Amino acid sequence: MPLTLEIVTPEAKVYSDTIDSVVVPTLEGEIGILPGHIPLLAQVEHGELRVTKGGATQWLAVGGGFAQIDGDRVRVLAEHAITEEKIDENAVEAAMKRAQDELKAAKDMDPQQAEHLQSLIRYAGVQLSVKRRQR
Repeated sequence: MPLTLEIVTPEAKVYSDTIDSVVVPTLEGEIGILPGHIPLLAQVEHGELRVTKGGATQWLAVGGGFAQIDGDRVRVLAEHAITEEKIDENAVEAAMKRAQDELKAAKDMDPQQAEHLQSLIRYAGVQLSVKRRQR
């Protein structure tokens, strides 16, 4: 019995396929999902999402959002998500450095802006981890 996975961000549908299993990073830890899973709504944390299909594993970087599991269908509505092959390591490193520099340089930064920069830094770290995993 297959499992249908769909990962969507505000910008685009990042992933949509029939798979064997998926492991989603949540605030409570990783959740492994197989076909027939009980209905569940979970908050997605910045982390590595693992998709298994036909014995092969594909890694995606995800950040923020929610996962809705309903039997044989998993929908991840994420703030950010990208497949390993679309990650540009140099661009991610540059964006991470800019965010770190901006965070260090600001003296009276709005707390929301500081949290946004910290979130960008965490997501950049996840992307680098996913990209470098294949080496």
